[in-house]
Amino acid sequence: MALRALFICTHNSARSQMAEGLANHLFRDSIVASSAGTRPGKVHPLAIMAMGEIGIDISKHRSKHLDEFKGQTFDLVITVCDGANEICPFFPGAKEQEHAGFPDPAAVEGTEEERLKAFRQTRDEIIIFLRNRFKGM
Repeated sequence: MALRALFICTHNSARSQMAEGLANHLFRDSIVASSAGTRPGKVHPLAIMAMGEIGIDISKHRSKHLDEFKGQTFDLVITVCDGANEICPFFPGAKEQEHAGFPDPAAVEGTEEERLKAFRQTRDEIIIFLRNRFKGM
């Protein structure tokens, strides 16, 4: 049976969306990942672009509120931003919960290329984290 994972971020627009897409892609046979936000917004176009560059399409994803997952059980819940960790240090349906903070690429200012570089960097940091966290799966 696949491990159920939930990635939580404030807006569910970049980091948690990328983590969901990456976990479902890299560990498709052993993890079923979802993502949610404490104050969901819209999936960031640069997150979609950065993921598309490595062959993962998250363009059909939507930002979801944490409330959509009330009453559900997850083997692992991971907060991927400090704000979500402060607001939601405990998810009732989590068998295990941890925090893995990543820099917010949406906070980077500059040209589109400079901003996209930040999304790529965060994406790559999430890949390293997931490969280390789920090694052997």
